[in-house]
Parts: sequence; C-alpha cells; structure tokens
Amino acid sequence: MRVEVVQRVLRANDALAEELRARFDQAGVLAVSLIGSPGSGKTALLEQTVARLHPRLAIGVIEGDIATTRDAERLARLGVRAVQIETRLVGNACHLDANMVRTALVRLPLQHLRFLFIENVGHLACQVDYRLGEHLRVAVTSVPEGDDSPRKYPCAFAQADAVVLTKIDLLPHVDFSMAAFDQALRDVCKGPCFALSARTGRGLGAWVDWLEARRAACRWNAWLGSQRAAGR
Repeated sequence: MRVEVVQRVLRANDALAEELRARFDQAGVLAVSLIGSPGSGKTALLEQTVARLHPRLAIGVIEGDIATTRDAERLARLGVRAVQIETRLVGNACHLDANMVRTALVRLPLQHLRFLFIENVGHLACQVDYRLGEHLRVAVTSVPEGDDSPRKYPCAFAQADAVVLTKIDLLPHVDFSMAAFDQALRDVCKGPCFALSARTGRGLGAWVDWLEARRAACRWNAWLGSQRAAGR
C-alpha cells in the first residue's frame, strides 16, 4: 500500500511539474534547480552567478530550507526577487516539490524574468524523485565532501544535467583527488562538470557562459515549438 501511495504522489507531482514547465516556456524563462548537501555552497554559487548575470538578465530565486529566511535575504540584497520556502511549515519536508514551487511563483513576476533558480533543501537523498518543472537540474558538491560523492549518491548525479564542484580553493588543504572524482563522476553522469570557487571567482566564467548558452538554446526550442503549434 505504501508503494502505491508513493507512486500516486509522484505521478501527481510529475503532472504539476509539466504544467510548471509549460509556464516557464511560455514566459521565456530558463528554470534551473540546484540540488546538494547542506554546506555544499549552493547559495554562495547563486550569489556569484547573480552578480554576473543581473541586472543584464532579470533573475528570480526560490530558496528552500527547513527553517529561516537567511538564504533568500542573502540573494535579495543583490537586487533580485527571492522567495523563501520554509518546509518546516509543510511537515518538515526534506525536499521541495512542484506544489511548493507553484505556490512560490505567486510572489514572482515570471513574465519579467529570464532565469529562475530553485535552490532545493540540502539533502541529496531526498531530492531526486521530485521534479519541479525545471529545464536543468544541477548537482552541487564541494571539495570538503570528498572525491567519492558521486559514488555515494549515484542517482542524484545520474539525473543531473550538469555538476558543479565548489570550493576548489581548498584543494591544497584537504585530501581530495580530482582524478578519482572525475572517474567517479564519469561512471554516473554524462553532463559537464564545472570546478570553481565562489570565494575567488576561479572557474565561474565557464559556468555562467554555459547557463547563457543553455538559455539561448531553450528560447530557440520554445520558438520552434510555437511555430509548429501554429502550423507554420
């Protein structure tokens, strides 16, 4: 019975995620979700990403945490629209779901945005099964977490469109093998990996360039879809 209930919940979530994806496409917004463990550097990565894209490209952010609005406040200070979801208010969930994202969108001017970043609650084991309507899912892991994180959480990395390895400025100070990490990642993930430091800025250019390229491709695909729907 429990399996049937879970399957029904996931089917309902997937259906709503498809509706959200259609809304993002219609608004011309590229939606990117970030998954990663607590302390992996997701919010710091977003801060640096926003600093390089905004206000040239309008950005909205949905922040997920079990408690506090600290992360949304950090992003709002950069001039972007940021909405916090505290999952303790909806049963202490260890992940976001499509309904939470839909509720948060009421407070975001989607028609005026070009990027929407969704930072999931920090728990890799819980985030995998729930789609949020995103175009891209990015797995964030950090040097202090170890070079074997792709082996520990294979499902999370296998479903990622890209991986960001953060805090590479700590490489001289920790026991981390880039060769071992690369091999572990290649075994489960086919997308690109961006090794960077939000603190020093090293590697951030390639990450931002990739985001902009994916947004351009997304807009082109959306335009083609609209032309087919119109029979042109």
